[in-house]
Amino acid sequence: MTEPSHWNDRYRDNNLPWDTGQPSSELQRVLTQHAIKPCRALEIGCGTGTNCVWLAQQGFDVTGVDLAPLAVERAQQRARAAEVKAHFLAADVLRLPDLGAPFAFFFDRGCYHAVRREAPREYAPAVARQLAPRARGLILAGNAREPHEPGPPVVTEQQIRDELGAEFQILDLHEIRFDEAPGVGERFLAWSCLVEKR
Repeated sequence: MTEPSHWNDRYRDNNLPWDTGQPSSELQRVLTQHAIKPCRALEIGCGTGTNCVWLAQQGFDVTGVDLAPLAVERAQQRARAAEVKAHFLAADVLRLPDLGAPFAFFFDRGCYHAVRREAPREYAPAVARQLAPRARGLILAGNAREPHEPGPPVVTEQQIRDELGAEFQILDLHEIRFDEAPGVGERFLAWSCLVEKR
């Protein structure tokens, strides 16, 4: 797994081409369309906490995890500024500590496609261990039909089905574009993958 210092450096240098500063439009759409009600929720790779804060504002009991301590610090500041209750911790998604009761929903915008470059078979079991039976999750990942350099890591549809399918039933998988981040000027092709724990 990539060293925490690598990601911490990205936050220190504000080299964050994925950070839109706004809650994910796809997350908002999926929660509405699939009538996912407030519950105990986990965000994997929470970054500066934008999505966690938005989920907390919708009534979710949310925990955000990120490998970079500096990201977690900023997420905590964002939650305090928004006056919402959210839990954050710096941890490796593949080696999470005990986070208490299982989660009924999780969100991942870009962690899976980074983790899978080094540990493609470890992500799904690690996440599934944190979830309640039939918990749902939304994973957004770079799409291999439009590889970019620079740009997000990419994954094929078959890789998603192979790597996630043992632990999760894929309820919906379709192409979207990532929300545009300030200064990037491009909306990269992505996958939106709604899953349910088997």
